[in-house]
Amino acid sequence: MTPLAITMGEPAGIGGELVLAAFEALQDEGIAMVLLDDPDRIEALGRAVGLPTRIAVVDQPENAAAVVGALPVLPLPQRVPLRLGTLGTATTPAVLGAIERAVSLAMEGRVSGVVTNPIHKAVLQDAGFSHPGHTEFLAELAGVPRTVMMLASPELRVVPVTIHIALSEVPAALTGAAIIETARIVSDALQRDFGVVNPRLAVAGLNPHAGEDGKMGTEDRDVIAPAVAALKAEGINAFGPLSADTMFHERARCSYDAALCMFHDQALIPIKTIAFDEGVNVTLGLPFVRTSPDHGTALDIAGKGVARPDSLIAAIRLAAQMSRHRTGVTGAGATVLETS
Repeated sequence: MTPLAITMGEPAGIGGELVLAAFEALQDEGIAMVLLDDPDRIEALGRAVGLPTRIAVVDQPENAAAVVGALPVLPLPQRVPLRLGTLGTATTPAVLGAIERAVSLAMEGRVSGVVTNPIHKAVLQDAGFSHPGHTEFLAELAGVPRTVMMLASPELRVVPVTIHIALSEVPAALTGAAIIETARIVSDALQRDFGVVNPRLAVAGLNPHAGEDGKMGTEDRDVIAPAVAALKAEGINAFGPLSADTMFHERARCSYDAALCMFHDQALIPIKTIAFDEGVNVTLGLPFVRTSPDHGTALDIAGKGVARPDSLIAAIRLAAQMSRHRTGVTGAGATVLETS
């Protein structure tokens, strides 16, 4: 069984303790995993937070599947001290090295997917990291021109077409080409990674009431509607633009497999309302599976034993499910989300 690679993330944050908690919760589910971290740090962290976990140091990821009753750890070249809640650029080589190593292993087929713990972008950028965040770094490492962010839960999958830009910049950035390219990536991923045979994509409007035929803004009529028509002509089962205020109640959610939203909060508010602790960040368009918990480093609670592992557990389960779909294996241990 090929393991999932789990990256260290920001060592001053909650990532390490969540891995320990997730490992305990998932031991009986048959999901192989290997943590890229400093084994000494993880052992010390387990004692500090009351989660003393057996650690098995492995020199190759392939050896992780044979480990029973212990968390397999693939050591990093750098030593990482246990300094919870205290940021510092000295750990940047280890943080980035874990991501680079995980991607390399995934590209070689030696791990079945990558689950990334949250990083602290500001401290990495202080050390010279030039990317806006995780996703852009992963895309560069994988050599792909464009990726798509999906937030997924059993109840809802959402994809923002525009992401981390000011709301005032959205209308100019929202092009038909961007909508079409995003929808293509999402439709392909739903089939390949989620087992949805004929994906249904609900496309949100930008303006109130989807613009009411230009009376409340022209973007829905002039940009979004033609993009939806072009997608339909390609054979993609897309429909819209829809009024966003009626898209996310329970009955409406049954009519689609993913919602394409026009800006960040239009997508993230509904899913964080419905599944705040179980939402998973999925990067679509990479040549390997990548998921991540949908939360940050939470420095203020690191080491206090109160951080909830639900999102990381969901991220690991979803990565395992997606990798099974990619390889055509969906037997024991698979966690199947609701699909059409």
